[in-house]
Amino acid sequence: MIACIEVPPATDSSADQGDRVADKSPQQTIQELKDLVVAYFKQETLDPLKGLGRYLLFGVLGALLLGSGVFFLAMGGLRALQTETGSTFTGNWSWAPYGIVVVVLLVAAGITWKARSRRSANAGDRSDNR
Repeated sequence: MIACIEVPPATDSSADQGDRVADKSPQQTIQELKDLVVAYFKQETLDPLKGLGRYLLFGVLGALLLGSGVFFLAMGGLRALQTETGSTFTGNWSWAPYGIVVVVLLVAAGITWKARSRRSANAGDRSDNR
């Protein structure tokens, strides 16, 4: 079964369009041009900036939440090392739990940095292949 699509007849010929443009005063044409430029400016600049602001807001909020989570996890680990190890980290070794927590945080940051740079390099390789 073949479907037939009816195309409506053209209502405006180029001659009709020329007549409509000729009927407008220069002030109306300038006003329409101004409205068109303002609408284009909004579409091409303000709307993307709103999207960028939303993107940045969620990025900063996520970074703050993730950072506070890592901070509390590190403080919990430090507290566990200080209280649950008995007399291991007393006296001259009282600094060791702090050092252990700092080293663990640095290793975690290094792993994150390495994974991020590897992902960025892979994304660059994919864009080169296109």
